[in-house]
Amino acid sequence: MSKGPITCHVLDVSLGRPAEGVEVNIQTYHKGQRNVDIFSPFAHGVTDADGRCLNMLPPRGSDEARLQNKQVVVGTYKIVFKPKEYFEKTGRKCFYPWVEITFEIENPEEHYHIPLLISPYSFTTYRGS
Repeated sequence: MSKGPITCHVLDVSLGRPAEGVEVNIQTYHKGQRNVDIFSPFAHGVTDADGRCLNMLPPRGSDEARLQNKQVVVGTYKIVFKPKEYFEKTGRKCFYPWVEITFEIENPEEHYHIPLLISPYSFTTYRGS
């Protein structure tokens, strides 16, 4: 199975293991009327048992990507993680119910991997490979 052009991985650093069941959304950016910044839904997924979302988008250049109009192009995107339910399922509260990471795609032929390291009261990210 081929992975999509944008993937992610969520690790619960407070427990030292993957975060399964975290909702993840990808949004695309464009300017609206009166120069209002607008992000529109583009893709959706939920992390698997390994904390990964590999197939939110169909593989680059596939018929499925063309049919669904899910081609990744140069531009600004946002990935939104929703860890609140994950923490609640494990009996913990969290300070950040959503983690939003805005990033730019300069070369649509590259793979973009966005890891998120979370704990109930902190998070960090980096560009993965």
